[in-house]
Amino acid sequence: MKTWIAVFALAAGLAQGAVRLPNIFGDNMVLQQGQAVPVWGWAEPGEQVTVEFAGQKKQATAKADGAWRVTLDALAASAEPRVFKVSGANTLELRNVVVGEVWFASGQSNMEWTVAGANNAQQEKENAKFPMIRHFKAPKVIKSEPQADINAKWEVTSPDTVMNQSAVAYFFGRRLHEALGVPVGLINCSWGGTRIEPWTPPCGFEGLPALEGIRNRVAMATPGNPAHQEALAKYVEAMGAWVADAQGRAAAKKALEAAPPEFPKNLLLPQAPGNNQEPTVLYNGMVSGLVPFAIKGAIWYQGCSNNGEGMLYLEKTKALVSGWRQVWGQGDFPYYLVQLAPFNYGANRATHLPGIWEAQAAVPAAIPNTGYAVINDIGNVKDIHPQNKQDVGLRLANQALNKTYGKADMIWSGPVYKSFAMEGAKMRVTFDHAQGLKTRDGKAPDWFELCGQDGMFKPAVAAIDGASVVLSHADIDAPLAMRFAWDQCAEPNLVNGAGLPAGAFRCGDTPKLDGVMASDVLKGFRKVYEIDLPANGNFGQSAPKYAVDNSAGAGDFAKVAYVLQLEDNGGGIAYVAATMDAFTKDAKRLGIPYQGSGIRHQTKVANLTVRANVEGVPALDNSDGGNIEFWATNYGPKNALGLPGANNGKYDFGDDPAGDGNYGCMQVHSWKDKVTLLAYNKFNGGDPCDIGIGNNTKGEHPDYTFMSNGNDYKTRRLTVLVK
Repeated sequence: MKTWIAVFALAAGLAQGAVRLPNIFGDNMVLQQGQAVPVWGWAEPGEQVTVEFAGQKKQATAKADGAWRVTLDALAASAEPRVFKVSGANTLELRNVVVGEVWFASGQSNMEWTVAGANNAQQEKENAKFPMIRHFKAPKVIKSEPQADINAKWEVTSPDTVMNQSAVAYFFGRRLHEALGVPVGLINCSWGGTRIEPWTPPCGFEGLPALEGIRNRVAMATPGNPAHQEALAKYVEAMGAWVADAQGRAAAKKALEAAPPEFPKNLLLPQAPGNNQEPTVLYNGMVSGLVPFAIKGAIWYQGCSNNGEGMLYLEKTKALVSGWRQVWGQGDFPYYLVQLAPFNYGANRATHLPGIWEAQAAVPAAIPNTGYAVINDIGNVKDIHPQNKQDVGLRLANQALNKTYGKADMIWSGPVYKSFAMEGAKMRVTFDHAQGLKTRDGKAPDWFELCGQDGMFKPAVAAIDGASVVLSHADIDAPLAMRFAWDQCAEPNLVNGAGLPAGAFRCGDTPKLDGVMASDVLKGFRKVYEIDLPANGNFGQSAPKYAVDNSAGAGDFAKVAYVLQLEDNGGGIAYVAATMDAFTKDAKRLGIPYQGSGIRHQTKVANLTVRANVEGVPALDNSDGGNIEFWATNYGPKNALGLPGANNGKYDFGDDPAGDGNYGCMQVHSWKDKVTLLAYNKFNGGDPCDIGIGNNTKGEHPDYTFMSNGNDYKTRRLTVLVK
């Protein structure tokens, strides 16, 4: 059953005998040209309703629930203001109605951002004399069930109204209006800070295994769903039994033995303020009342609130687009999204943005009739709301003009990765949409990285050759992979002849994890522990769940080795292997110092040997300058061991364990070199852990304390060995 039918049913009680229309039909509206136009509303059951517009006359009879619907035949574009008439027991006349192109604009703050906050706002205001551009802005409403109507109205764009309109939508619509010469209607449903899930209809989550949890959450909160009915019946039965018992006890003047059963919160989608991140609630409150108003397509600018989800965002986009297309019932209408602009989200989220860029860039190949506007050259890394909304709207519109309106000569895309090939010690990356490939500053292409056999990505020397960029690095003889613009602050200079930029991507085949385990310095060692460390450690009083635990049969040993391997979200692998003389004879005291383990080591270590692929980590052989800091508690920056060069004001290789708390610390250092070799902290509280190899360069403290960067890595493997 189509969602609009369900919405009609919800509105049955609204039909007070008079013919009514939802507010999306009103004075100054724009109707979509060239396709069927549904018109619907409510009246007295059995009442005959007539809709008249542009020489057409359609009739329907209101059903038992008061709902009626007609469909106008495809309309020709017209800027002539006309009357749209609906009559039954009463007559409604909507004035200044035109026909052209209607687009739905949605997302979070960068779509909501008004013309008043865009570049050259005063000039834009003065020039906004476009009576054939109309804007409809849905108010912010959270609802647990689909609503039949939206409390808003169409407004004509003028200097008096434009400043409060969505800037991206306005500049998009202005470009279409000027290029096509027809009226443009813009339906704006946006809310700053919102995730993608609240905008998605329930049907969108169907058939996507990665989103099964969300689908189940929505289903459980949907009245009539079997799981909802069963859970509600059990609760009602339990509450009835409690009430009966409470009444009996009250009559007998006896104390109650228990509180009433708690209502199962998963039976509701909260609709109070502050609950706008629940799945479907913004679709219910801000979109469902529009359906199935005829539209040409949708533009979308969102993702900041889902940043860090990587390719899961692609699955959620599939849900959104599929859901919208299903409920509108007008086929695979166009959907164009905007790349998130570069922005410094902080060191502990440094690699999140490239992951969602990759998901956004994958949308056109994964979902038919969609597109992606790259804007990494017009952002502001210090402002999550870059003010150049003119070019954002322009790029969306030019893509629509080419792909939706068939203007083949319209250039809309920057360079897009096509293929790669190895050429000896070099890697050639070839692009589509690369005519006139160049850099916008005349310098060599930047933000390219190359990966060799060691798994580390290093800045590449890049040279343009036709439609390709050839990459090399002095230390990489056999490149395996590359990545481009893989940093939240990347504003790369590679563009095509039209000046449009290339977006982030990666290709090739990075080395597999565990390559370091074949290192010569680990020969003869045997594993005691191995674990893929959780991003959000919460060992508490429980021992970590090691994938390998040979501590009981470790036997005698004179040497200990710690190996940390990190695979970042961009495929890069960092590793360090540190061997040393044994500092304990008990293998069970070599592991992670969780609460209650009794593991507590703060000592120098002898014969420290180190191999790593991270810049700044020295290759050591039998150094006498090593130390370890293992404890399950909090700690301070005081240089408790009196190590030369340690800073009493910063967390580094010389710290002071506390007698309480549960922050946790597991660090190996070369104090002589003033280098943190490996650090794993904050693993006992359930928050993102601190982790790293080499001195921390992205935060204040060299040993990664307070970095909370565990989610920057998809694999965090710790191996402990003995010999």
